[in-house]
Amino acid sequence: MRPPTAIVTSRGAKRLAAGHPWVFRSDLAEAPAGAAGVVRITDPRGQALGWAWWSPASEIALRRVERDSDATIDGAWWRARLSHALARRAPLASDTNACRLVHGEGDGLPALVVDRYDRWLVVQFLSAAVEAQRALVVDALQELAAPAGILARNDASVRAREGLPRTVELVAGDVPEEIEVNEHGVTYLAAPWTGQKTGAFLDQRENRVMLRAHARGRALDVFSYHGSFALHLARGADTVTAVDASAQALERARANAARNGIGTLACVEADAFDYLRDAAARGECFDVIALDPPALAKNRGSIAGALRGYKELNLRAMRLLAPGGMLFTASCSYHVTKPMFLEVVREAAADSQRPMILRALTGQPLDHPEVLTIPETGYLKGLLLENGEN
Repeated sequence: MRPPTAIVTSRGAKRLAAGHPWVFRSDLAEAPAGAAGVVRITDPRGQALGWAWWSPASEIALRRVERDSDATIDGAWWRARLSHALARRAPLASDTNACRLVHGEGDGLPALVVDRYDRWLVVQFLSAAVEAQRALVVDALQELAAPAGILARNDASVRAREGLPRTVELVAGDVPEEIEVNEHGVTYLAAPWTGQKTGAFLDQRENRVMLRAHARGRALDVFSYHGSFALHLARGADTVTAVDASAQALERARANAARNGIGTLACVEADAFDYLRDAAARGECFDVIALDPPALAKNRGSIAGALRGYKELNLRAMRLLAPGGMLFTASCSYHVTKPMFLEVVREAAADSQRPMILRALTGQPLDHPEVLTIPETGYLKGLLLENGEN
C-alpha cells in the first residue's frame, strides 16, 4: 500500500535543506491523507525529501526524522535510532545513574523525551505522531534499556496544541514515587510522578559540579528548589543558604541534605527578588552564589520583561558577592538567546560597579545535545563570574 505523502512548499523544502526538521502548516502545499503518524515528504516537483512525523492539529505540521526516502520507519528503525542515542550517554554512567537518554530533535527523534532515573525511565510523547508510535517506542526501550518500569509524563502543555490529552500514566512495569539519584557523589530524591520536568533538573548536573569546585566560606543557592546546587556547595562551603518560594520544595531540600549527612544547610522560604534586596540591605556577603531561576520568558512577548528580571537578579547577586567570590548565573529561557543573556549580565555588572570577570561560558551537557541548525534544541546557558575586587 502506498504510504501517505505530504508535499511541502519551496520555502518548506529550503528550511529542511538548511538542517531544520520542522515544516509549519503555512509551508504545507498538500496535506497527507489520514491520521497522525509517519508520512513520506516531497517538494513541489515531486523530489523525495524523506520521512516525517505528521501532526494534523499542530502548527508544526511535519517534523522530518529520516532523509532516506527508501528507509522503513518500523521497530528496527526505532531500535537503531534509540541505540545510537543511548550510546552517546555511555560516558555518563560512571558519574551518575540519572540522565536524559533522548533529547527530542537533538537526537533525531522530534517530540520524544526519555529520561533515565536509575532502573526506571520517564518518557514524554509530545506530538500526535510520536503518540501514535508509542508501542514501538516502548518495545524498543524495553529491549535496549531493560527498565524496571516506564512512566509517561504526558502532562506537558504542548500536548494540548497537538490535540492530545494531558496525563501521567504507567506504560510498563512499575515506577516508584521517589527514586534516589547519585550525581558525582551527591544523592537526592527525584519525584518522577509529581516533580518538575520528569522528576528532577538533570541539565545543570555538570554546572553544579563546576561550582562545587569553587565552594568555600558562605554559599548561597537562589531558586534552590530541592537544593541541587546547595548539596554540591555544602561539600566545600562552611555554610549554605538555600532560598526558594516553595515550602514544599525546601522540605525536600532539607531531606536531601540529611540524606547526604549535611548539617550546614539553612533553608529560607522567600521570593528570590525580595531576599536578594533584603540581604543587601542587611549588609550580607557571600563567597559563592548559584542563581538558577526558572524560565522568565515563556514566549517572545515576554522577552523584555524577562531581560529586566535577569538584570535585576544578577545586579542584586553581584552586590552580595565578596571580593574574589564566584557567581554562577543561568537562564533556561529559550527565547532569551545567548547574546541577549550575556549582554544583560554585562549591563548588571556595569551597574554593580564591580569588576566581574568571565571565567566560563557554559551550555548544555552531553545528554542534552544542541544541534546548531535547530535552535529549539538549545535553551540553557550559564556564566561563571568572579568578582575581581581585591
